[in-house]
Amino acid sequence: MTLEQKIGQFFFPAVFINDTEENIQATEQLIREYNIGGLTFFHSRASAATNYETKKKIELNDASYNRLKELIIRYQKCAPTPLLMSIDAEWGLAMRVEKTPQYPYAITLGALPESESQLVYEVGKQIGLDLKSVGINYNLAPLADINNNPNNPVIGYRSFGENKEKVSEFALEYLRGMSDVGVLGCLKHFPGHGNTNVDSHLGLPILNETLDELLDNELYPFIQGIANDVDSIMIGHLAVPALNDGKNTSATLSKAVIEDLLRKRLQYDGLVISDALNMHSVSKLYPKKGQLEWEAFNAGNDVLCFAENVPEGIHEILKNATPERIDASYKRLMKCKEKTGIHKENSIEKPTLDFETAANLNRRIASKSITKIKGTNSTKLVIEASKKGTLALLSLYKNSTNSFFNSLAPKLNGKTFAIENDATIDNTILEKNLENYDTLLIALFVPKAKPMNNFDISPVILELMSNLLTTKKCVLYVFGNPYALQVIPNLHLAKGIIQLYQDFTEFQEIAAQQLVNDSLCSGILPVHLNGI
Repeated sequence: MTLEQKIGQFFFPAVFINDTEENIQATEQLIREYNIGGLTFFHSRASAATNYETKKKIELNDASYNRLKELIIRYQKCAPTPLLMSIDAEWGLAMRVEKTPQYPYAITLGALPESESQLVYEVGKQIGLDLKSVGINYNLAPLADINNNPNNPVIGYRSFGENKEKVSEFALEYLRGMSDVGVLGCLKHFPGHGNTNVDSHLGLPILNETLDELLDNELYPFIQGIANDVDSIMIGHLAVPALNDGKNTSATLSKAVIEDLLRKRLQYDGLVISDALNMHSVSKLYPKKGQLEWEAFNAGNDVLCFAENVPEGIHEILKNATPERIDASYKRLMKCKEKTGIHKENSIEKPTLDFETAANLNRRIASKSITKIKGTNSTKLVIEASKKGTLALLSLYKNSTNSFFNSLAPKLNGKTFAIENDATIDNTILEKNLENYDTLLIALFVPKAKPMNNFDISPVILELMSNLLTTKKCVLYVFGNPYALQVIPNLHLAKGIIQLYQDFTEFQEIAAQQLVNDSLCSGILPVHLNGI
């Protein structure tokens, strides 16, 4: 290849599964003309994280899976060099593609005892098989971020937790599962995005730790990954002034972070990929097209993810980079491509989606991650109230025919109530209807995984819960992000709190079994909760 063709390999522009034919043809032209190295798939332009604040409506498409498969075949056919197809599938293809298996969030896996780390391996393996079924060979996952800031707006549920050893072990198991089925993995977001309070899609987070503090905590999972030959490491859009002479320079654009710390001090010689270059923390820095791509490459990135200025970026790198630097990145990328076997992929039979295996795996994870936060006699309390006819069941943000209540119905005698959304709330009427019931089994289906706006739990619901916790004997089952517990007033008055981390049917059914049988909860809360 010429130097210009090699540089083209470093570009992984974004492509959208549900895009127009005009945009698809524009991507084909980029592939043919510039010999780009890979693509990064997203559901649609409206779903891109940087569009959150514009409130663009996401149009769902049940045919996304087949469309993605067809697009990958189409793009590979016009590629002078086989493309590395990447996607962000932290909890499976379902993160981007409808009607595909969804696996638990990292925080759920982080609740597993370390003796159950094999389940994390199996999640990685199944996600890898699902990706291969559609022609994707590079998963931009898992996170190696240690979630040590409960107010983090973007990491939270995507991290395995706040314990650095457990985060390291589980990230490696996830990677091992994918690797065993021939899918590349990626540890992110170097040097650690956990202790930040800004969403890097929209602004620049700042880490104020010293190098020694980073080495002791944030960098620990990355160091373990390097020792185990991790395929790639993604650089986060976050500033570490201690590493940049006090400047708030994004790590993605910092030689001090990539070349000095990652390459020289930590001795990593694998593939380095930038976080998406369309993210607002860096995308607005350079008015000249191609300058951002050059600055990211010059800082030490081998792959430029979501590069928006391909021709201009190639030109700037060709003009400024040495042949030696270009060859070094090219060799790292080719090594990864060879590992996936994409040069002979057409002769390999692809796996198919296996929903039954996914459901069974989710059930096993639910049974091992269910966590008792409070209450030694909560089952006894519920059963006795059921026998006396003083038990009511209240579902918040899901209807009363949810799988949890349905599974309990043959075993418990209790009146069911539900508040599905804010439009159906009338606290006065509900509290009057509950007057004759002294014991409440509350199922809280947390509306959102991210902490913004109290996880979308409305003030009216929070007021209702506060009143009920004060006036009734309440046992609470939480299906969702455990950090949501911190926003519930008077939670300390609850007689029992059981934490599930997903609202999957399998998790609801396991919760019902645990309640009826008063079985052991072997899960371990992966994060510290204030005031709980």
